[in-house]
Amino acid sequence: MNLTERFLNYTKFDTQSAEDSETVPSTSKQLVFAKYLKEELEREGLSDVEMDDKGYIYATLKSNSKKNIPTIGFISHYDTSMDCSGADIKPRIVENYDGGDIVLSEGIVSSPSKFPELLEHKGEDLIVTDGTTLLGADDKAGIAEIVEAMCYLRDHSEIEHGDIRVGFNPDEEIGMGAHHFDVEKFGCQWAYTMDGGDIGDLEYENFNAAGAKIFIKGMSVHTGYAKGKMINASRLACEFNNMIPETDIPETTEGYQGFYHLLGIESRCEEAKLSYIIRDHDKAKFEARKDFIEECVKALNDKYGEGTARCEMKDQYYNMKEKIDPNMHVIDIVLKAMAESGVAPKVEPIRGGTDGAQLSFKGLPCPNIFAGGVNFHGPYEFVSIQVMEKAVNVITKICEITAHFND
Repeated sequence: MNLTERFLNYTKFDTQSAEDSETVPSTSKQLVFAKYLKEELEREGLSDVEMDDKGYIYATLKSNSKKNIPTIGFISHYDTSMDCSGADIKPRIVENYDGGDIVLSEGIVSSPSKFPELLEHKGEDLIVTDGTTLLGADDKAGIAEIVEAMCYLRDHSEIEHGDIRVGFNPDEEIGMGAHHFDVEKFGCQWAYTMDGGDIGDLEYENFNAAGAKIFIKGMSVHTGYAKGKMINASRLACEFNNMIPETDIPETTEGYQGFYHLLGIESRCEEAKLSYIIRDHDKAKFEARKDFIEECVKALNDKYGEGTARCEMKDQYYNMKEKIDPNMHVIDIVLKAMAESGVAPKVEPIRGGTDGAQLSFKGLPCPNIFAGGVNFHGPYEFVSIQVMEKAVNVITKICEITAHFND
């Protein structure tokens, strides 16, 4: 099985996670793929293959050297986003892409006029959707690349390497992927998530992140007799969201600029709930953003009476830069591996999060490397086969370079 076949096979599995679930993994269908992946690793001859009851998979490619080489790891998640269906995916390959429009299905066109990043892959073979689902390159491309790299190293004993651990987990898309990842069991000195975007992406700065739920209590009264009595929670929900500056939302920010993002509103006259995510790279600004949300809640209570609104807020993850800066050798190795693979690095902050952020704070320095997916979480998602092959090259080079870390 080659890299492309491996990835296409993975897309057959619906592994969408679910934010409001109380189980781990959040959906049972993720376990179907996890069991398949565990069996594949066993068939490919990896050692120490195991899957725990929560769907976390660990395996080892044993060292072929007698030297003292650091044990490193590669990690990817297998769940897909809730933003778009991940069921019954019908991928197809656009060979030698000519730079024009790609008709995914009737009325659904992936065009360079809307997605100029397509032009960066002219002449390459692109895997696209049929316009009705996402593709799942986030992050099944990363899984395919890791497995393919382990198979390549297995078959090329002339490439010296130490013990290499691989780990695959559920529920990254809902911010829970690293929560049950057993760093001690993984047993690595450092690791890499293969969960970035287009070729060359290397990320070791990410948002500080929190989630906030605002609960509003209204009072329902017959509309004909409502004056001075009714408190319409639906209207108050709109009033609350209007307090959020339009300059501080995803649609108007970029780079290091943080934001508040309204995920959704559930409301009726008697009660309403608003769900937000809060993001900022700067820790002080992050804390100020959380305080602002609390101030907005207070403003509603001051206006409509104490107990009208309340907030439940929870930190989700933090900026991994704090943990990577003292361990910059993990970045230096990637930069060298990219150079030897003919990949120009693009070191940029992540406007989002990755399991590597949480893992870094659990004691496992874990920057993020490109997996090749573009426009993920929607029907215009695509991945270049050639970019995936470059990712495999980078993984193998990292292993090779690490073999000389203590020389």
